[in-house]
Amino acid sequence: MAIKRLTVGQLAMIAIILDEEEEENQKPTRRYWIHDTLKKRKTEGEYWTLYRHLVEDEEKFFQYFRMSTYQFNMLLQKIENDISRRNTNFRECLSSKEKLAVCLRYLATGDSFTTIAFSYRMGISSVRRAVLEVCDAIIKKILQEYIPTPGREQWEKNIEEFWNKWNFPNCVGAIDGKHVIIVAPPNSGSLYFNYKKTFSIVLLALVDANYNFIAVNVGALGKSSDGGILSKSKMGKAIFDNKFNIPSNKLFPGSNISAPCVILGDEAFPLKNTLQDP
Repeated sequence: MAIKRLTVGQLAMIAIILDEEEEENQKPTRRYWIHDTLKKRKTEGEYWTLYRHLVEDEEKFFQYFRMSTYQFNMLLQKIENDISRRNTNFRECLSSKEKLAVCLRYLATGDSFTTIAFSYRMGISSVRRAVLEVCDAIIKKILQEYIPTPGREQWEKNIEEFWNKWNFPNCVGAIDGKHVIIVAPPNSGSLYFNYKKTFSIVLLALVDANYNFIAVNVGALGKSSDGGILSKSKMGKAIFDNKFNIPSNKLFPGSNISAPCVILGDEAFPLKNTLQDP
């Protein structure tokens, strides 16, 4: 019987098919759905092994979460309904208290999701989801309560406190920026590269005499200056367009001299009627 000769193209096609079959046979099979370390969350996880001891020591609790047990429980009460989930037949959901603990620890330390996941014996995606859920719930439930839009009464109180505590008259607040270091987003070039030679986003904060936030702007590019960020932000436009309810003029304490009410900043900010720098 005559043997049919194959062309070079046919031989190449056969080689490709055999190679693909070999690769498919070599693909590793998934041996587990949940890693063994995650199964030990309730016996070895940081929340389950440490939290009950922290509750018994107020000082240690504050060092760990950066808030007291009272503040922790009050915060949990306000957001619990928004972060609670129902268990299913396939998986037990994280409790609302454990989610809050994970989020606060992440915010208090600045550790990566991966580091928190290992210490709490959780998946990285579970940590990420818990942090985002808790932060969203905090913004939704208590942002307006703790950082409300200031009114005339609040500004008058700030002026009095700045004078009594810092001996500076007609001051309604102080402003500055903070660079929060990040990993540069893909294809972002130098947008987030700042003068400190790191990649960052900027938190611009207006505070009262006791360092409490009055208003904030978060997320500006690291390359931007504090003055530029302020001028483009909603906060800055509200200040410069007189939409922030800041009193225009006020008598200096113990005198009949009238002067504008101002916000204090450093040399990065422009000099304006409502903004004073050195």
